[in-house]
Amino acid sequence: MSLSTPSPNGKWYHGSTVPFAEPAWSRGSPSPYLKDSHRRLRDAMRTWVETHVIPFASEWEEKQTLPKEIYQQAAADGVLMPMAAGKSISSELAGSFQIMGGVKPEEWDGFHDFIIHDELNRVGGIGVPNGLIGGVTLYMPAILKFGSSNLKKRVAKEVLSGQKRLALAITEPDAGSDVQSLATRAVLTPDGKHYKVNGQKKWITGGMYADYFLTLTRTSKTAMTMLLIPRIEGVETRHMKMSGSGSAGTAFLDFDDVLVPVGNVVGEVGAGLKSIISNFNHESLIFQHASLSPEDADLLLAGQIAQLKAHSGIVLQNVVRDAVQILGGIGLTRGGRGERVERLWRDVKAITVPGGSEEIMLELSVKRALRVQTTLEGKSDVGKSKI
Repeated sequence: MSLSTPSPNGKWYHGSTVPFAEPAWSRGSPSPYLKDSHRRLRDAMRTWVETHVIPFASEWEEKQTLPKEIYQQAAADGVLMPMAAGKSISSELAGSFQIMGGVKPEEWDGFHDFIIHDELNRVGGIGVPNGLIGGVTLYMPAILKFGSSNLKKRVAKEVLSGQKRLALAITEPDAGSDVQSLATRAVLTPDGKHYKVNGQKKWITGGMYADYFLTLTRTSKTAMTMLLIPRIEGVETRHMKMSGSGSAGTAFLDFDDVLVPVGNVVGEVGAGLKSIISNFNHESLIFQHASLSPEDADLLLAGQIAQLKAHSGIVLQNVVRDAVQILGGIGLTRGGRGERVERLWRDVKAITVPGGSEEIMLELSVKRALRVQTTLEGKSDVGKSKI
């Protein structure tokens, strides 16, 4: 982009004129990565958020809901599909769904992905982004990558067209960051056609809206398997009222003798933990950007990513605290000029705790750093690392 590139308002700049409120590339600064397609996506996504999301966000938060209509709107306008695709869009997806801003499938890269996240988070708070695209962004890639051909075809059409919604069900009342303590059981029926699932899941983002639950279950004493469980008989959800993130639809799940077809196994039986962890980085985006094998990326980057998660959370808390201090009473008032800052003040812990608190992330980063040291000292060819 150059200074002569017009924006929708006919001016050379794009977005706010407030200093540091926008990325430098939107002001005309050269970038080797961001091109005209990124500008078009950013302009389209900003208009979409300001039209369809920001005016209603406070109402949704107060009512503790996110209407299905906004999810369907996101699907129709090309927001959902690219969020499921990640860094690159397959020809199969490209032929079935459009992309926001008229971006061509062959143009799409990880920076487009980041732009959608960045613009949607302008709403202030995490409830709406999590409720709207959380399931598609974080969990649909696992189905596209590890699901059977029939499962992928059916679920992708339903979810990415806005007909149905998806949630991830891992955390349990007695198994949070310690996934090894997971107790939800899936037992193969005598006829070999179904898994009978019993157990509970807690703090499930989007659980109140979900038609499908991508669920980590224990299929033996030592093995865990990922199942896609539809909202059928035996599945019960109860709303959990959180201190913030009201429109995320957080739920408590009960599975009572739920019969799940064996065709709904996502990945290999007994390899459920591997299947879901490999997709926590949104279609292995880190691996692709770094041109590393998944094994090397897991070894070399996991600890650094954990540090980044912890540090970004600390910075966010400081920024939000200072924003409230600067605004004073306005920053503590629901509605009005300070509503987004006030909402962030309530939501900040809903951003920093899920996915691993600071303490857990920092401990993980140290353990991984020591593992890297041991691996590097034990061999020179990191490319063959197996951890």
